[in-house]
Amino acid sequence: MAGRRLMLALLLAAAFLAAGASGSKYMRFDLLRRQPASLAELWRMDREHMAFIAARRGRRLTAEATNSASKAKTSPAPAGGDEAFAMPLSSGAYTGTGQYFVIFRVGTPAQPFLLVADTGSDLTWVKCRRPVTADPAAYGTTWNDSSSLSASPRAFRPDKSRTWRPIPCSSDTCVQSLPFSLAACPTPGSPCAYDYRYKDGSAARGTVGTDSATIALSAGRAAKRTKLRGVVLGCTTAYNGDSFLASDGVLSLGYSNISFASHAASRFGGRFSYCLVDHLAPRNQTSYLTFGPNPAVSPPPSKPACASAPRPPGARQTPLVLDRRTHPFYAVTLNGVSVDGELLKIPRHVWDVERGGGTILDSGTSLTVLARPAYRAVVAALSEKLAGVPRVTMDPFDYCYNWTSPATGADLLDVPVPTLALHFAGAARLEPPAKSYVIDAAPGVKCIGLQEGEWPGVSVIGNILQQEHLWEFDLKNRRLRFMRSRCTH
Repeated sequence: MAGRRLMLALLLAAAFLAAGASGSKYMRFDLLRRQPASLAELWRMDREHMAFIAARRGRRLTAEATNSASKAKTSPAPAGGDEAFAMPLSSGAYTGTGQYFVIFRVGTPAQPFLLVADTGSDLTWVKCRRPVTADPAAYGTTWNDSSSLSASPRAFRPDKSRTWRPIPCSSDTCVQSLPFSLAACPTPGSPCAYDYRYKDGSAARGTVGTDSATIALSAGRAAKRTKLRGVVLGCTTAYNGDSFLASDGVLSLGYSNISFASHAASRFGGRFSYCLVDHLAPRNQTSYLTFGPNPAVSPPPSKPACASAPRPPGARQTPLVLDRRTHPFYAVTLNGVSVDGELLKIPRHVWDVERGGGTILDSGTSLTVLARPAYRAVVAALSEKLAGVPRVTMDPFDYCYNWTSPATGADLLDVPVPTLALHFAGAARLEPPAKSYVIDAAPGVKCIGLQEGEWPGVSVIGNILQQEHLWEFDLKNRRLRFMRSRCTH
C-alpha cells in the first residue's frame, strides 16, 4: 500500500514538472500535498524530530568546518545572471506525515526520489541498495530489522550512476564537516560512513559520496535540464524507525557547508525560499521551494539586501541568526509574544540562546513547540480569551473546545479567535492566521495547536504556524524575510 501511495505521488508530481516559472531566474520544486495524518500521529513524529533537535543542539563543529560553511553560503551569484545558474524547482508530493516533500533527481542517469524538504537537516540522503557482490564495508552494514531496504519500492543504486564518487573517510569533509560520521577508518581510501542517530532510537546508516542532481533551468524561455555537480549525498543502506517509511530520504535545507541548500544557494544568489500551502489544502494545490532571489519578497537585484533596501509591500525582515550553537538550524531573535495586542510576561532568557533558550524555524516539525515558560504563558492567555467555549479532551493537546452550537449542532461562527503575534528583532511581526494556532482537530472540535517543550530548551516554529507565508532565507546577507501569501501559482 505504501508503495502504491508513493507511486501515485510521483505520477501526480510529474504532471507539474513542465510548469516552471517564466520571466525570472530561479529554480523551483513544486510541492504537492496528500491526506493529512492524525494530530496525535503528527505530534508523535514531532517528538521524534524534537529528540533529534535536542541531540544536535549545542554541537559545535571545528572552526575550519564552520568557516567553510560560511564560505559555501556566501559565494556571489554568477556574473551576468547566466540562465544556466537559475534553477526551476521539481515537483513534489505531500505524504500525509505532516511534512512537505520534493521530487529529487540524482545520479547519471538520473533517478527520481521523494524526499522530505527539511531545514533542520544538513545531509541529503536517499535510501540506497548496494550491489549484491559489493564489499559490505564499502556501503555500510544493512540491519536485519523490519525496515530492511529489500522491501523499499525504490532505492538508489550508486553502482549504476556514472557520476557517483565515494568520499574517503580520511577527507576533511568526513572528519570535520560530518558530525555524525563514524570514527572507524580502516584505510585512508575507505568510504566515509555515517550513523545518523535520533534519541528515540530511529536512525539512518550508510556511506557518503558526491553525485550530480538534475535540475530544470528557467529564465523566461523553455525549461532546460542540466546537472548540478558535486552534491554531497548520503547512501543510506539501513534505517529503522517510522520517520522514514513514507519517503525515500531527506533533502537537506539546513545551514551547513555540505547541505543541498548551501550548494545550490551559493550558485543562485545566496538564498532560497519556500511557501507552504494550508496543511489541509486539497492535494492538487501546490506550493513551491525557490533557489535564487524571489521577486515577491526580495529587494530588487540592483539594490543591496540591507535593512534600508526597499521591500515589496507586506514583506517583513529580521536578522537570520546563523549561530554555531544552533547549527544546522536557522535561528531568529524572538523578543516576545502578544495575544490581542497585549505583550505576555515571558522571561527574556527563554528567547536567549546564551541562556539555554532560543527560537528556530523548522520545516520538518509540524506543530509549534514553545519552551515551558513561554508555552504556559501563551496557552493561558489564549484559553482565557476562549473561556466561553465548552472544553473537551483530545490528545495530544491540553486545550480543546467544542466548536459547535448546542442548539443547531453547526459550527460556531461568532466566536472571535484571539490574535496571536510573534515579535521578532527589527520590528518584524508574524501574525499567523487563526487556523494556524487554533486548529481543526476533529469535526466540531478545535484545539490550541501548540505543544510544551522542555526548559531549558529551544522553541520551534513549526510548519503549520508557517503556512500561507512566503519565507526567504537570505544566507548571504543573513536576513529572514516573510510575508502573507496564498502560496499558489
